[in-house]
This record gives sequence, C-alpha cells and structure tokens, in this order.
Amino acid sequence: MSMGAATSSAGPGTIVGMSGGVDSSVAALLLVRAGEPVAGMFMDNWADDGSGECRADDDRRDAVAVCGRLGIPLHVRDFSREYWDGVFAHFIAEYAAGRTPNPDVLCNREIKFRHFLDAARALGAERIATGHYARVERSGGRWRLLRAADRGKDQSYFLHLLGQEALAATRFPLGDLRKDDVRRLAAEAGLPTAAKKDSTGICFIGERDFRGFLSRYLPARTGEIRDPQGRRLGEHPGVFYFTLGQRGGLQLGGVRGRAAAPWYVVGKDVAGNVLYVDQGHDSPWLQSGVLWSESAHWIDGAPPAARFACAAQVRYRQAAEPCEVEARDDGSLRVAFARPQRAVTPGQSVVLYDGERCLGGAVISATDAPLEARHAA
Repeated sequence: MSMGAATSSAGPGTIVGMSGGVDSSVAALLLVRAGEPVAGMFMDNWADDGSGECRADDDRRDAVAVCGRLGIPLHVRDFSREYWDGVFAHFIAEYAAGRTPNPDVLCNREIKFRHFLDAARALGAERIATGHYARVERSGGRWRLLRAADRGKDQSYFLHLLGQEALAATRFPLGDLRKDDVRRLAAEAGLPTAAKKDSTGICFIGERDFRGFLSRYLPARTGEIRDPQGRRLGEHPGVFYFTLGQRGGLQLGGVRGRAAAPWYVVGKDVAGNVLYVDQGHDSPWLQSGVLWSESAHWIDGAPPAARFACAAQVRYRQAAEPCEVEARDDGSLRVAFARPQRAVTPGQSVVLYDGERCLGGAVISATDAPLEARHAA
C-alpha cells in the first residue's frame, strides 16, 4: 500500500540516495511526511565480480520496495566505472604500498556527494539527502558539518572531505534521531527494511572474506614475521593483508620462551616484506604521540589558525582526543596528542573537531611510533 506520492510536475526538490537499508528508507520517509517533492536514486557502484557476494541486487529490490511504499519514483544510476577510477584503484594502490586506506571517506567525496549530486541536479533537483548520521547548519554565511545527536552512530568522520558546495546542497534527515528511533519509525510505517541488518565492510562492496578478496588484486608474497628485536617468529602471506593493531590471522600459536598471550601487529617494513608483532594490546611499540599528514581538507576552506588546539579522531568510533595542530605551509598537518595514541595507521584519516563541529581532516602519512621511526631513519 502506497503512502501517497510526494512528487510534483516540476520535479523533485530533493533526491534521496536509496541504499536499500533502513537509514536511507527513513530519510526518504521523513521528507515525504514533510510534504517535500521527493524522489529516490539507487547507485550501482560495484560491477559483479563473479564472487556471488555482492548484495547490490538485493539492495536494489529493497530500494524499489521502499519507494513503492512511499509513492515516490526511483532512479537508478550506474557509477561503477567512477567508483573504480575514483575510489577502488586508489584503495588497491594504498594497500600495495603497505598503507591501510579508508575507502568510505573517498567514496563519500567522489561518489555520494559528487557524481550523485551531479546526477540529481541533472534531474532538476535542488538538493540531495542521505541516511548518514550527521547534521548541517548555516552560521555566519558558512555551512558547518556537525556531529549527529546519536554519538554512537555519528558518521561525520566519514564526511570530513565535504566542502561548502556539497554541504549547501545536502540534507541529513536522521541527524537528530537515534538508531532505535529510526527502526521504530520504519516499522510503524511498514517499510520492508525496518529489520534489515546494517551493512558493514568496504563501501559498496559489503561483507566478504577480506584477505581472499584482496588477494584477487594483490597476489600473496610471503615473508617473515619478527618481533621488534628482529627475532624470526613465523611467516606471513603478505604485509599488505595486515594493519597496525591487528590481532587475528597471524597463526603464530605458542612461541618458545614467550608467554601464552595474544600477538598484535606493531609494524610493517614494506620494502623488506617483514611484519613485526608484539604481545599485549597496549604494546609500547604501538604507541605514538605525533602524526604527520598529507594535505588537509578544511570544510570552511582554510584552517582556523596556523597553530590551534582541538580534538582529533584517528579512526571511526574513537573518542576524540585533545591535540595541538600545526597547519604547515605545504598544506600538511603536524598533530601532537596530549597523550599517546594506539595504532595510529598511515593511510587512515585524522579528523579534527571543535566540540560538535567537524573542521576537516587529512590522510595520515607518518607517525613517531618506534618501529616507523626506525624504518624511516
């Protein structure tokens, strides 16, 4: 049963990115209830790779069902080439270099808030909306990206590459809601995605055996696993399959003369094809107090000052940590934390906050962690 069309002959004012999940479904629901001219758009961003693990067909069917329930049209666009060129090729190159990229950050900038926005405008829409948990406000003639009301679901970390143009044309209808409220609204409205499990894994690629997936693009090259003192402990299938702080997949078992405690990845020597491990979740070899970044992106267009204090996250769902930031002349950052941070990982993003406001961020290029400093010397 349809809830009634919310479109007009003039075309949609807002096009919602329909992923086939509950969040985008409720984002569309709220806009329809507000009486706005709305349409949906499903983005096909990953070509079938023959693995049988891509959920795009199921997600598309769910998006069609939700839009049918809401009485709004659904447009489908194939951005798989744009995703490959703008996101996935970079993702593979970063892993090949021994870094750990965050494709969701780049995917938001390149696909959801660039190609999607362009496609929506081509259909005559004034703005786009997504099911992200974040908020946008206008203050002093500038657009600001703010954390979501539900801090446990806040996704501003993944949105820090957005600029003024994208934020001016974007709405986040879920920004003031909690996740349990979103599911309740979906259930009350009879949306078929109300109980659908949240998607995880690589942006648009979904859940699958990560090492098996990556091995399609980066063939295994075995090398030594060593402790920080250089003692050989075992063999690994390729340093690019591992990330700092990782515990699983090492297959070390018991090591003579060492306690029966878990091992963690504490460093990677890509040139030498050596993986370094140590015991203890908070091993001193995993700690760093300073990081350096690539050129930063500022939501306001420029840093607040050449040197300033704020808080920073170096991974999603981490509590923001106090730090001092130096915005250097070449656009890069030096970020010094008030206390040491665990497993700060080159290739990931450092995202800066002033209270609820996201200032921007950058890709981490290096840290002063002991092993990294040793190999950089």
